[in-house]
Amino acid sequence: MTFQRSTDRTPVAILLSGRGSNATALIRAAQDPAFPARICLVLSNRPQAPGLDVARAAGLPTLAIDHRPYGKDRAAHERAMHAALEEAGAQAVCLAGYMRLLTPFLTQAWAGRMLNIHPSLLPSFPGLHTHERALEAGVRVHGCTVHLVTEGMDEGPILGQAAVPVLAGDTAETLAARVLRQEHQLYPQALLHFLTNHPPCASSADALLVA
Repeated sequence: MTFQRSTDRTPVAILLSGRGSNATALIRAAQDPAFPARICLVLSNRPQAPGLDVARAAGLPTLAIDHRPYGKDRAAHERAMHAALEEAGAQAVCLAGYMRLLTPFLTQAWAGRMLNIHPSLLPSFPGLHTHERALEAGVRVHGCTVHLVTEGMDEGPILGQAAVPVLAGDTAETLAARVLRQEHQLYPQALLHFLTNHPPCASSADALLVA
């Protein structure tokens, strides 16, 4: 993957909860000086998230703000996260396997500047267990979507989608693996398109289909 040289790189933070495979794809893309984003912080709600180790190995700033001491006060946890994002100078945020449902506080604070990747062709199969549900529904095409984050779960404007065929004999695991390979291609391309064509404060975005 190659990019035209960028002279003004947007500081982007990544939020993750686990292994960070999509974070890894974004980090690798941003290692190209021509990519329009630089990763200014990788933040997790889980101190032991393997994705933090990936970011550290790449020489990136990392931070864990454990959600557990906050109990049920999600907004208080998000205020701490928001302060860290602002201190890092982030102008946009990419959710990459961040496994907590966000409150209106954070979605409003980053409205038009927060992206997420979801393992289905939205608006089909929002939420969890997308691959199992796709197989149960008997669809012939499945895939992934990058979208802006809004208060509604997986309802924000679509920035990009990538499709894969559902093959005879597919299991949720084999289908998930095929979709994940497309996620790793789609997310950097959708972020590139978004940053190139829309300022970070944009509240809407044009749709982009990536085959």
